[in-house]
Amino acid sequence: MALKQVKNKIISTKKTGQVTKAMESVSAVKMRKSQERAFAARPYVHTALRILMQLAASQEGLSHPLTFGNTSSKTLLIIITSDKGLAGSVNSAVLKRAEQFLTTHKDVDTICIGRKAADFARRTGLSIVHEYTNVHDDISVADVTEITRLAMESFSAAQYGKVAITYQNFLSTFEQEATLRAILPLDPTEIHYILRGIRPRAGKWSHDVLPPEQNISYTVEPSAGAVLDALIPQLVQVMVYHALLESKASEHSARMVAMKNATDKSKEVIKALTIKYNKERQATITAEVSEITAGVEAMK
Repeated sequence: MALKQVKNKIISTKKTGQVTKAMESVSAVKMRKSQERAFAARPYVHTALRILMQLAASQEGLSHPLTFGNTSSKTLLIIITSDKGLAGSVNSAVLKRAEQFLTTHKDVDTICIGRKAADFARRTGLSIVHEYTNVHDDISVADVTEITRLAMESFSAAQYGKVAITYQNFLSTFEQEATLRAILPLDPTEIHYILRGIRPRAGKWSHDVLPPEQNISYTVEPSAGAVLDALIPQLVQVMVYHALLESKASEHSARMVAMKNATDKSKEVIKALTIKYNKERQATITAEVSEITAGVEAMK
């Protein structure tokens, strides 16, 4: 490789490293904010799901329409990914989990949250009921109202016999886990698994993120049916909201780590190219000196 080519490659690699370093810094800020939002919401999500599990285990809970299956063989799958790439395996792991789900469920429609999810659904020929892209980081429960309303109405109308959701569950900055859970019909077992997943493995929130377990006896007024009609849809919203928060925290954490690895790799490449450049340059100088020396000797 010529000296000029090596030098141009060093310059382009430095520019790439500057870009990845900037993206790493931006992702670090977004990651911190997303983690704080996810962790701050976990006690609320945990308590809400625990109430749901206790109510679903009661006679009143089991009699609610959203806890019953129906005769429909179709399934609605909510897929949550990011809109952008450069985030390691955070999206591919979720899509792989969705592919595994499709091997056992043939008649599947999708609600896609994130451009990568929509591209996957089109690529595999799945029907997209609704598509949500450019979802901002400051997610609120109101942002998932339309999604949960569509899912619950379709399930209640027996268009779908099952509603499931797949997303990245945040475990730590360097570890995320692709998760798939059934949200309708409501199942205490699935709720139990979601509750087990609401815990950080390390960090400042690892000790006090969850409220202590308590056996609470509820007084239901005006009637169990009226309370459950209002409460259960809200708790289903909480499940989807929790999945979105976890996905956002996972996305920014994975992107920060990926950009840091890319920046470190660019430094290694620059170092190797600089050594190669210096060797080539030294060899060229040595050859020129040898030619000059030989010319002087020939003139004597």
